[in-house]
Amino acid sequence: MWKNDPHARVSSPFRALRSRNYRLFFIGQGISLVGSWMTRLATSWLVYRLTDSAFLLGLVAFAGQAPSIVLPPLAGVWLDRWDRHRVLVATQVLSMLQSLALAALTLTDTITMPWIIALTVFQGVVNAVEIPTRQASVVRMIDDRADLGNAIALNSSNFNAARLVGPAIAGPVVAAVGEGYCFLIDGLSYLAVIWGLRSMRLAPETRPVERRAVWHELQEGWRYIMASTPIRSLLVFLAAVGVLSAPYSALTPILAGRTLGGGAHTLGFLMAATGVGALVCAVRLVLRSSVVGLMRAAALAIVVFGVGCALLGVSRQLWLSMALMMATGYGLMYQVVATNTVVQTIVDDDKRGRVMAFYTIALAGSGPVGSLLGGALAARIGVETTYMAAGAACLASAFWFWRQLPAIRAAVRPRYEELGIIAGP
Repeated sequence: MWKNDPHARVSSPFRALRSRNYRLFFIGQGISLVGSWMTRLATSWLVYRLTDSAFLLGLVAFAGQAPSIVLPPLAGVWLDRWDRHRVLVATQVLSMLQSLALAALTLTDTITMPWIIALTVFQGVVNAVEIPTRQASVVRMIDDRADLGNAIALNSSNFNAARLVGPAIAGPVVAAVGEGYCFLIDGLSYLAVIWGLRSMRLAPETRPVERRAVWHELQEGWRYIMASTPIRSLLVFLAAVGVLSAPYSALTPILAGRTLGGGAHTLGFLMAATGVGALVCAVRLVLRSSVVGLMRAAALAIVVFGVGCALLGVSRQLWLSMALMMATGYGLMYQVVATNTVVQTIVDDDKRGRVMAFYTIALAGSGPVGSLLGGALAARIGVETTYMAAGAACLASAFWFWRQLPAIRAAVRPRYEELGIIAGP
């Protein structure tokens, strides 16, 4: 409909890096994310090694994501009042301490499942505040508001480059010296992003003069989302896929160890393949010149994910499973970044913190339910059948969203015209 619009912005795919503050964040976050992905692989393999249980893998995933069901709305209200930059620094410090605690317990051979769950819950609480803070802070780091979409896409490329590098390093490290050194490297990697944040020079944020009750502002944010057809539909679609796709990531260690008969190296290969697909997606999004067409592409991306996820349930060859993981990584990441870009583009600035908090619930808060259900389902019907069921359910959700697209386009067009993204009547 709008693909060939002459008003679409065409410029460098790295234009957001012209902003010094964003460049500092991009570099520091990139280093830290490599460590975070090492910890993800090491934690899942540690649980699998200690328990050999699909249910406990799902339970640990649930424990890490459950705080994102409750806390983000409250965090969103506070973020529209507090200095988001200071909150972001504080969350990085707390995440560093969590990783170092995991390292100390694992390296001293005193790690147990209760410790893993407790520290995972702690990190989940931190993430429930950090994710909406980071999402709402990006717009402040760039010098030109028109670079926002590019900054979000570059964040995705950063995230997925780390998703590729982190597991590729973690697999051999776990196999050679154990999970504890992955946690230690992760803890030290947070120093890079803390340095980047502390080195920024940011203009003071404008604060609302009137502060109403938290519950009132929370209701205001919810009503704003419900009144916006594009934001509401995008977040519902994101949440649905988050629940339905959760077994895909939570059960990967069993897919690697039991279905494919491999070890930590196999898990590293599968996660790295997912990272390759997601990185290809991120590069494609960086090269886009406009947000126009992203919603349709997001629906098609989940079709790709659903087919790939279902086929993972029947694959018994590592090379085929890696190819399918690339496809699923591409599809899932496209939807996440497309949703983030469109929502951040059209949301009003005074509602940004609250809306991104609900985005966090849809993104991270939906996973706990899916992980817990997926672990329980896999224990009853098997991991392979669970993958096929998850893929089919995601295909159904993509079909639902496709049906909503005409109404979404009609509702979003006036906002795109107001922002100069497309030509007016």
